[in-house]
Amino acid sequence: MSDSTVLSSVQDGILTLTLNRPAVLNSMNLELLTQLYAGLSQAKSDDSVRVVLLTGTGRGFCAGADLNTNSMRTGRDVEDAMRQLYHPIILAMRQLPKPIVGAINGTAAGGGMSLALACDIVLAAESATFLQAFARIGLLPDCGSTWFLPRIVGDVRARALMMLADRITAAEALDYGLLWKVYPDSELMAQARAIATRMAAMPTRAYDFIKQSLAATGRNGLADQLELEALLQKQAIKTEDHREGVNAFLEKRPAVFKGR
Repeated sequence: MSDSTVLSSVQDGILTLTLNRPAVLNSMNLELLTQLYAGLSQAKSDDSVRVVLLTGTGRGFCAGADLNTNSMRTGRDVEDAMRQLYHPIILAMRQLPKPIVGAINGTAAGGGMSLALACDIVLAAESATFLQAFARIGLLPDCGSTWFLPRIVGDVRARALMMLADRITAAEALDYGLLWKVYPDSELMAQARAIATRMAAMPTRAYDFIKQSLAATGRNGLADQLELEALLQKQAIKTEDHREGVNAFLEKRPAVFKGR
C-alpha cells in the first residue's frame, strides 16, 4: 500500500524493502520499525526469497530515529525501545540466512547509518552521505554502530566519526571501507538490482554459512574458527547446490542453483 511506511515487493527471488517516510528522510518510528521487522521475518520464512534489497524513498535512506515522536522521553523508555524494537532488527539482518543488499540512496544518519552497516553488501549513490549524529544531541551511537565501526574502519576513525559527528560523503565512506561500490545517483537502483539478481541465482545456503562464519569471528580464536569452518563445510557439502556446482563445473555448463 502507498501509505505503508515500508514498501515490500517480491520479484525474481528478490524481496525489496523500501523505507517510505520521505517527508522525514525515512526516520524510524514505531510503524516503520514494526513493518521493517515484519519484512525481514518474511524474508526468513519465504523460500521464494533468495536475497533482500533494502533502500529508501526520496532524498534519504534513513535519518535515524524520529525525534518528533514522544515515545522515548525517559531513560527507561529508550532502554525498552532499543531492546524491543531496534535490537531485533539489527540482529535479524545479521542472522538472516540470506544476503541483504543495501542501496543507500541519500542521507544515512544515526541509526540509519547503523542499518546501512548491518547490510551484507553496501552500495551508495554519489550524493549519499553518512553521519554518526548521536553526539550532536548528547547521545552515544547505538543500533550496533559501536560494534560495526571499529571493525570496519579501525579504532582511530571510529572514534573520530563518533565524537566529531562529521558528515562524510559516499566517496569518503568508500575510502574508509564502509561501502562496496558507489554509483551515479541515476544508476544506483539498476546496479543494486543487478547485484541482487546475481545473488538470487547463487547458492543461498552457502551465503547462510558465510554469514554464520563471519558472525563468529568476533568471539573465536583461529583454532575455534577453523573448527567452525569444518563444521559448516560438512553441512555445505551435503547441499543440492554444492552437488549442482560440482556437476556444472565437470560438465562445463552454467550452474542452476535452487537455494537448497
